[in-house]
Amino acid sequence: MDYTKAPIDDVIKRINELYKKDKEEGLNAEEKEEQQKLRRRYIDNVKANFRVQLEGVELKKKQ
Repeated sequence: MDYTKAPIDDVIKRINELYKKDKEEGLNAEEKEEQQKLRRRYIDNVKANFRVQLEGVELKKKQ
């Protein structure tokens, strides 16, 4: 499945599913690759949200 445009909640859900499967029975090469792509998508999303928050911050002058 292509998660590049999927809602972040779906990405997180799939990351958790793969994590659980990895701990229980292991992942095949394709699943490991999917897991890495999903993690990258999640990290990029967190970074983008943080950037937006930082851009909205205004410094106050000390008086």
